[in-house]
Amino acid sequence: MSSAKKKLLIKRYLMMLIGIFFVGICVGLYRLGEFGADAFTCMNLGMCEFFPVSFGTCQLLTNAAIMIAVFFKARHCIGAGTIVNMATVGYLADFICWMVKDLLQIHMTLPLRLAALILGSLFAGLGIALYMAADAGIAAYDSAAIIIEDMTHGRIPFQFARVISDITIIIIGVIFCLLAGGNVWLILGFGTIYTALVHGPLIQFFKTHAADPIMGSSRTTR
Repeated sequence: MSSAKKKLLIKRYLMMLIGIFFVGICVGLYRLGEFGADAFTCMNLGMCEFFPVSFGTCQLLTNAAIMIAVFFKARHCIGAGTIVNMATVGYLADFICWMVKDLLQIHMTLPLRLAALILGSLFAGLGIALYMAADAGIAAYDSAAIIIEDMTHGRIPFQFARVISDITIIIIGVIFCLLAGGNVWLILGFGTIYTALVHGPLIQFFKTHAADPIMGSSRTTR
């Protein structure tokens, strides 16, 4: 492998790791904000209300189902980043929550919760944009918007495809929760709707103005 290719590989994997690190911070901030689960978590919480399985098992099964679709429709999205994302984001979020609540013992007032929600969405947009541009594999669910964009031949651009996929899985979660006779407001909140609406545009913004320019000059050597 040439020196230029080694540098490109290091750059791609470094961007992927930084992006996943930001996503871990994002999930931790969302949990601290307590304004409602993100769209994917909302769906899984609703489904595990209906099916006799734990949340972890439900999330594992839905990830597996999405991975099958990704394998056939967007195989290029599967890579090291897919595995790293699945293995680390939850632990990073746990660490953020432990540090804020237990180590620093910060009381999350309403202004701090709102700040956590807004900062979380910014970290989500930047983090996902970075590991998408790195092209080293992305989380299974993040591939859904790419599949929609590809299947519509770009008529539905990524930012809108992401909003569509987020809102769709929120509706699925709510339906299963209602069928099970559960309390919808335990899985759905202001933050759920907010993140569903802003994630797509934010990811596209950071991809266009930060991640793609960083990788731009490198892609010509690939």
